[in-house]
Amino acid sequence: MVEAWYMDESSEDQRKPHRLEPSRPADLELLRQLGVIYWKLDADKYENDPELEKIRKERNYSWMDIITISKEKLPNYEEKIKIFYEEHIHLDDEVRYILEGSGYFDVRDKEDKWIRIFMEKGDMVTLPAGIYHRFTLDEMNYVKAMRLFSGEPVWIAYNRPAEHLDARVQYVKFLTQTA
Repeated sequence: MVEAWYMDESSEDQRKPHRLEPSRPADLELLRQLGVIYWKLDADKYENDPELEKIRKERNYSWMDIITISKEKLPNYEEKIKIFYEEHIHLDDEVRYILEGSGYFDVRDKEDKWIRIFMEKGDMVTLPAGIYHRFTLDEMNYVKAMRLFSGEPVWIAYNRPAEHLDARVQYVKFLTQTA
């Protein structure tokens, strides 16, 4: 089961857990209220997994690729890690399925506080269009992930502030409806 918690305000290495003291967990229901959807799948059979195929069909995730994020595999690694960790939104959902390794997705809650979601092998998450988020590796410095999109991939990240974008406006409207 995925683990999530509210983050501290420390400027220490972004790859550390950054748990509040005392710890303040964030459960799946809270994530669901933010529009974050989570699945636990068998990453060892991702190439022929009927459960993954069912999710892809139901949610129209028609495009897929696999990315490996490590110093050895990702060109311009240091630059990319900094870019991934800048707070941003997308105009489309961001869908990631962890096949190997681990890392963190951070999302903002309704009060603009950071929640850190620890993602490891078998975890799949959909972050809704318009949610402020960021990604970083953990101290293992390695993740292999499947990226899924509805239609053609869109790689544009809009750094904060992005309140004027329709995806953000729609997301804020969604938050007020789930309050």
